[in-house]
Amino acid sequence: MENLTASRRWAALLALALGGFGLGLTEFVAVGLLPDMAHDLLPSLYAQSSADAVAKAGWVITVYALGVVAGAPTIAALTARVSRRRLVLGLLGLFVVGTVASALAPTFELVLAGRFIAALAHGAYFGAAGLLASAMLGPGSEGKGFAVVLSGLTAANVFGVPLITSLGQSTDWRVAYLAVAGVFALTLLAVLVTVPHVAAAPGGSPRAELRAFRSSQVWLVALVAAVGFGGFFAVNSYIAPVTTHVTGLSSAAVPWALASVGLGMTVGNALGGMAADRNLRRSILLGFGGMIVTVALFGIVARNPVGLFVSAFLVGAASLFMGPALQARLITVAPGAQLMGAAVNQSATNIANSVGAALGGAVIAAGWGYLSPAWIGVVLAALGLILAALSFRLDRRRAAAAPPVQENRHAMAATAPSSK
Repeated sequence: MENLTASRRWAALLALALGGFGLGLTEFVAVGLLPDMAHDLLPSLYAQSSADAVAKAGWVITVYALGVVAGAPTIAALTARVSRRRLVLGLLGLFVVGTVASALAPTFELVLAGRFIAALAHGAYFGAAGLLASAMLGPGSEGKGFAVVLSGLTAANVFGVPLITSLGQSTDWRVAYLAVAGVFALTLLAVLVTVPHVAAAPGGSPRAELRAFRSSQVWLVALVAAVGFGGFFAVNSYIAPVTTHVTGLSSAAVPWALASVGLGMTVGNALGGMAADRNLRRSILLGFGGMIVTVALFGIVARNPVGLFVSAFLVGAASLFMGPALQARLITVAPGAQLMGAAVNQSATNIANSVGAALGGAVIAAGWGYLSPAWIGVVLAALGLILAALSFRLDRRRAAAAPPVQENRHAMAATAPSSK
């Protein structure tokens, strides 16, 4: 990588974070616009039952998550020899195409198809952009590098998602997604101008990247994210109807509720990036413990306006606190396949998105109320904590079973053939 001035480095990091901002918009704007999308795309069902229509519209979130799951490892494997900058530019182009297609699609089914296409680039972007940011920040900065890209996503939830949600509510949800496509186009230009060339990992190949799946820890850590983060998405996916139907606020309050989540995510991500580089294990375990407490608190106090905003902030903070740590953890357990490790984390997180949204929609459709997904979230976060503890326990067992390095050296010396 070429030597960069401080101003060029920060401009490049901001460009990569802007991509994270666009990803935050395209993923979470649907949360606030679900009622509008349900009314427009499912008019007959909405006339019969708005709750059933909103629950079905939740498939917009679920299908996007499934696209991330399918695209992240596939693109990571196929682009192992592609320079990180070129890969990021190609992924941004795919975002533009998929998001415009979503905005212009005339039917619910075609909107789902457009969302799936856009989602294919999501996981690989976070992986490649995070590795680019880490390379520019220097060795030992994996947590900070991914926190930079995630900071764009959290900033989107603070003010981007509320603004785009308000735009969609006042005009049309399709206009909102065209605005998101514009953010991706701007990011593509910014990356083209500021981000330096960074070669792919030496010896990279599809086979080397796919070799990561031979590690049982890769599967286990991916399961930690896939199950545990479902606790966040079970709550966040249905915060719009909670705000209007449970707390009793107007639809104008939905962007403020989303902003509370986003502000919490911003604080949690900033603290989590620093904590991950200091103590990965503690960051993950504390994050899951915090998620369990805050999601349960949301289920208890969200009927009150103050309780809604405070608990939404805390849920966002606890969840994103361990975001950089989980990303760094997957890279650690997938040596020689960094891009795959980073991409798998995004696949796992979006399985969590899919699971959380689907289970949340199921309990709402079953008539248990809009707050019932919070209790699904508590269970999922608790399972994530148990799986994370199991993963770290396996690390300790393997470390204890491995012979000391010094003993290995003596053994090698004793068994080595004499040169005399």
